[in-house]
Amino acid sequence: MKKRKVALITGITGQDGSYLAELLLSKNYIVHGIKRRSSSFNTERIDHIYQDPHSKKINFKLHYGDLTDSLSIIRIINEIQPDEIYNLGAMSHVKVSFENPEYVANVDALGTLRILESVRSLKMKKVKIYQASSSELYGKVQEIPQTENTQFYPRSPYAVAKLYSYWITINYREAYDIFACNGILFNHESPRRGETFVTRKITRGICKIILGIDQTIFMGNLNAKRDWGHAKDYVMAMYLILQQNKPDDYVISTGITTSIRDFIILCFEEVGLKIKFFGSGVNEIGCIKEINKLKFEKIIGAHHINTIDELINNKVEIIKVDKSYYRPTEVDLLIGDSSKARKKLNWNPTYNLRSLAKEMLVNDFNYYKSKGKYAK
Repeated sequence: MKKRKVALITGITGQDGSYLAELLLSKNYIVHGIKRRSSSFNTERIDHIYQDPHSKKINFKLHYGDLTDSLSIIRIINEIQPDEIYNLGAMSHVKVSFENPEYVANVDALGTLRILESVRSLKMKKVKIYQASSSELYGKVQEIPQTENTQFYPRSPYAVAKLYSYWITINYREAYDIFACNGILFNHESPRRGETFVTRKITRGICKIILGIDQTIFMGNLNAKRDWGHAKDYVMAMYLILQQNKPDDYVISTGITTSIRDFIILCFEEVGLKIKFFGSGVNEIGCIKEINKLKFEKIIGAHHINTIDELINNKVEIIKVDKSYYRPTEVDLLIGDSSKARKKLNWNPTYNLRSLAKEMLVNDFNYYKSKGKYAK
């Protein structure tokens, strides 16, 4: 009987960790995840696959640990003896990294080193390691589009920490013959995206406006452009990277870039609303100008049309710019060239931005609708 593969995922409670766990379980893996101890549960994204540890056959198990704690990392890796390690754990909010730079360095940079050094010191030659790298490495882009060979120019403490992780992964691969790979993933979203990330902030904000909970979404730089894909597609790329015979580094992206402003317009269109922008810079505002009632009713329902009519008639400024959301050093344009991954991994995204936005909007609308008289 063929031995089942064992995978260890850091960041198991995050967007990517939850989708990756689902994927690996569907492929008959035994999946272990590391989660930090906190006074409240934060396992909503994985509750549906959680198994009672008292069950006879356990395919999914959680362990308390922390990427800042070398002893917990080496203990868990030694105990589990994984075939594959996916390091997805990180403090991943770019704006917040400016406020907590030391913590970000400890988790995002040294956390990767702790995993690599654990594998080296335990002499686990057969384990394969995936390191979650980031398009933020390109920062002040030196080339359009960005490839595996594009020069990096990080523009935040988060990106600088990820730069260390990227190179220490390559260093351990070359110095100790460890199967360690970087996936340079461009922005990827889903209904499980954290609420403070810009795409989810937009989809949640639109739903709250429709339901009369709020009237305004406060945004940062509307001109920033990103290459957005779906997290489900991107975790498949992670899996494929570790199924190769030789370790290597790959850009994972859609190859299409969209501004924050255009993403907002697209999201409103998906629920039958037309928004128009006025002004520029910190004085830019957005107002709903029209409603496609047939489309709106089909997705949202007729009983919320009055709310929208009031917003249109009163010319309510539903999008405003708040300068406090600007980064000290901005990343203006990201667009990836994933030709290498498409050729070598036979990877291709299955979602486009419109289908991604619609899935997020429907999920958020159903969430708030299920709250009855709508909670903030």
